[in-house]
Amino acid sequence: MLRVIEVNGIQCYSFHGCMPEEKKTGGKYLVDVIAHFNFEKAADTDNLSDTIDYCVIYNIVQKEMQIPTKLIETVAKRIAVGCKKEYPNIEKVIIKVTKLSPPINGLVENVSVIYEL
Repeated sequence: MLRVIEVNGIQCYSFHGCMPEEKKTGGKYLVDVIAHFNFEKAADTDNLSDTIDYCVIYNIVQKEMQIPTKLIETVAKRIAVGCKKEYPNIEKVIIKVTKLSPPINGLVENVSVIYEL
């Protein structure tokens, strides 16, 4: 039986990238977190302590996104590890980090990486 909790479109302004201007000016990012988690107990008890707190996930994302990193692949992994550390009962976590308006020589809306742990 599929049980999934999603926190989508977490907005961040971060300084990730390999180019010097990215480290100076920063850019806009979106992060999606998809957690496979058996929340049957929470559904029965209606108790927040029996499930994943969206605010905790948001704070993990914001904390990791504020550490300047060359690759968004690295950031995605750190977010996944942080989520699993905070909630060891997560069966699988999928992190999508999207960089809006990347500095590419051409018209590109965004680039994304997806990391599953």
